[in-house]
Amino acid sequence: MIRFAAVAAIAAVLFAAPALADTSGSIKLSGTVAQTCTVAVTDAQTQLNILAGSNNVTVGSVVETCNDGAGYTITVASANGGSLRGTSPTVPPVSYTTIYDGQSGTGTVNVTRSNAQFGKTATVAVTVPANAQAIAGSYSDTLTITIAGK
Repeated sequence: MIRFAAVAAIAAVLFAAPALADTSGSIKLSGTVAQTCTVAVTDAQTQLNILAGSNNVTVGSVVETCNDGAGYTITVASANGGSLRGTSPTVPPVSYTTIYDGQSGTGTVNVTRSNAQFGKTATVAVTVPANAQAIAGSYSDTLTITIAGK
């Protein structure tokens, strides 16, 4: 009986169907690219003429880079709501208009890009209406440029 079992086992090994191999296979490749949006801001350190006015005067430039395929938004925000403030709180502020890459606004300007951009240069300019009655002193404001992918 042991001999029969051994012969049966040998026969099973000899006559077993060969293992089937596929004719093709696949390997999945994958990778990830993180969203990266940056601005490089250059301040032109321009002096504005408040008495005579300054029309569309370039005050800086921005290099935009954003790899979001859906685009991104640039926001230019004034710390003083679109006004140059004097050194004294009793000095009336001087309003101005911000122009970013051709789009203008007071206080905040939003510019929407519809696709990714790499190294796009944009100009920041301002227009200050003439104010012959401006009070003596220094006036200032700060523009903050922010980029955000969609």
